[in-house]
Amino acid sequence: MTAAQLVKSWFDTWARGHFHDLPLTDSFTHTSPFGTINGKKSYLEVVEGNRDKFLGYAFNIHDSLYGDGHACVRYTAAQGDFRLDVSEWFYFKENLIDRICSYYHIGEIREERKLAGDEG
Repeated sequence: MTAAQLVKSWFDTWARGHFHDLPLTDSFTHTSPFGTINGKKSYLEVVEGNRDKFLGYAFNIHDSLYGDGHACVRYTAAQGDFRLDVSEWFYFKENLIDRICSYYHIGEIREERKLAGDEG
């Protein structure tokens, strides 16, 4: 499978809600602003225990870059009136996703980190 096919499979599988069918290595790791989850089994357990936060999204992919063994995708995930803008790096091993590093904002900006003139 090419990098583009693996990424498409990732998003298609999430869109169907069939997260147990994700093309992941057993050693899969997922890093996000919430921390790192090590292992496919642990990742699927987190998803299973938080279905309301993981399932039911529609994905609008804005940009994607593909290389040998990796890809980067920028997208908006929408669940009801909730929107999340995400950039993710995917790393592949033996035609499966071995690692993802996700980047997104998860909360308010601390007062001391706001830019001068920033009201929000």
